[in-house]
Amino acid sequence: MDKHALAEFLRGKRERVRPEDVGLPHGPRRRTPGLRREEVAQLAHISVDHYSRLEQARGRHPSHAVLTGIARALRLSDQERTHLFRLAGEAAPEPAQGPSRDVDPGTLRLLERLTDAGALVLDNTCRVLAWNPLAAALFEDFSGLTGSDRNVIRRYFLHPEHHAYGMTEPHRFVTAAVSYLRVATARYPDNAELRALVDELLAGSEDFARLWNSHELRIEHHNHQRVQHPQVGPIDLDFDVLTVPGQDQQLIIFTAEPDSRAYRTLQLLKVIGTQRMDIPT
Repeated sequence: MDKHALAEFLRGKRERVRPEDVGLPHGPRRRTPGLRREEVAQLAHISVDHYSRLEQARGRHPSHAVLTGIARALRLSDQERTHLFRLAGEAAPEPAQGPSRDVDPGTLRLLERLTDAGALVLDNTCRVLAWNPLAAALFEDFSGLTGSDRNVIRRYFLHPEHHAYGMTEPHRFVTAAVSYLRVATARYPDNAELRALVDELLAGSEDFARLWNSHELRIEHHNHQRVQHPQVGPIDLDFDVLTVPGQDQQLIIFTAEPDSRAYRTLQLLKVIGTQRMDIPT
């Protein structure tokens, strides 16, 4: 372990990451460029003292988990992550062969706190990895699905009569979803699961084949969507797509204007949950 080289590398990378790159406010009183040490520690899920000692060349040998957390917090590339591990005297991890399906604990805690919004975490193949109760009530109970059945692209194109999720204008959302899938296949060209998914969709859906063969690539991070819910009727929602730093994952949050009809409908869905019931009209 080269403590001094490791410390210098960490300081240099920390100073190059902007707060807004990792979803933090810039704030008016930053005296140093980049992130603060305590922010890196928070993002990496380690103690501030542990991280500070590493930057001061006084730290003990960091574990594989600690290095992984730091690499994610500093948004290191694959080459930079390999270099980090080598400086720390650890065997460099094998390059990822496909999108990660391990959801960061911090992201899961964020889902729990979003009680007035429906929120989903998807990987770049558009498989639902995590969700909060309001998302399940709004779309479907994902806990009742397993494996590939949680893939929203697969369900949308192969079962369109049942799984359009009530979206009255789904094209923009679906185009973005297919664009993420296209990005994933370019990044992981040797991934057998990705190839099999695309082949299945091409064979099973003319609509998917037409969109896929158009090579259209359009990813929108904010838009509006009306959802026709079978129990509570139409709900006008905004959705925001946030990239989870260091992961091939997207956090999608569906919100409504406070005190609007849609907001009150979401509050009703919180009470109803995923149970089916008739709402008086």
